[in-house]
Amino acid sequence: MTTHLSVQDDFAYCEQIIKRHSKSFYYAFSRLPEEKAQAVYAIYAFCRTADDSVDENREGIAQLIALDNLTDELNRFTRRQEIDHPLWRALRVVFNTYDMDLEPFYDQIKGQRMDISFSTPQTLDDVETYSYYVAGSVGRMLLPIIASDSTRDCTDAAVSLGVAMQLTNILRDIGEDYREKGRIYLPADELQRVGYHADQLASAQITDSFIQVWELLANRAEHLYEEFLGLISEFDKDSQFAVLASAQVYRGILTSVRQNNYDCFARKNFVTKREMIRILADSIV
Repeated sequence: MTTHLSVQDDFAYCEQIIKRHSKSFYYAFSRLPEEKAQAVYAIYAFCRTADDSVDENREGIAQLIALDNLTDELNRFTRRQEIDHPLWRALRVVFNTYDMDLEPFYDQIKGQRMDISFSTPQTLDDVETYSYYVAGSVGRMLLPIIASDSTRDCTDAAVSLGVAMQLTNILRDIGEDYREKGRIYLPADELQRVGYHADQLASAQITDSFIQVWELLANRAEHLYEEFLGLISEFDKDSQFAVLASAQVYRGILTSVRQNNYDCFARKNFVTKREMIRILADSIV
């Protein structure tokens, strides 16, 4: 009985992390059957730990040390010698229950390393490569849980969804990324092609050229959302609502930016609670 309580406590620890950091994901994935929901919480907690290794340390050295420590912990987990911590205990249960793959967990850490040694992407392909490592990898982590019964390989669809969500993040956070980190995630060759410069970004100029590049990435994201939606029926019946709802809520951020006249600088673009409820109602399949 004590062991059971301990396992429940471990998953409760992971659940608190997703609850605190992403209410929309939590709302969507908490609708899964309990065992699957808990597995998603554990994976989210791992990704959040990787993310926090970078976000919670200001200096590059401290960030790299934190990621090295996480890599060491993942290596120990790989050898079935994981440290005694709620996250790793919960993940062990997940790996014992589902046909999990370790590669995307390492990919996620690689994505965080790319963020530390950041340089402005030159092409849309560069943006998508980075987006795979930080977000497409998450789709691959979740796949054995949400498409466990599928007769088709849904890897591409899961990766497409992750990349689409990351492109959406980039388009939502253009002003914040530049203001707080001095970073431009938009492809340099496209900015050069339309003649939009860093000083215009610094002064938050929303020109036709800016909108052209923004829409290029938004259209690519929407194409990837559609790729994912085309295979939604291949996901487990009990998981379709969760993944569909999270995809549609995230996609709604693009609509929000457009409705706010492409202001990714002074405004925080998000899906309102009323709109979220409408999207979630439409997602019931």
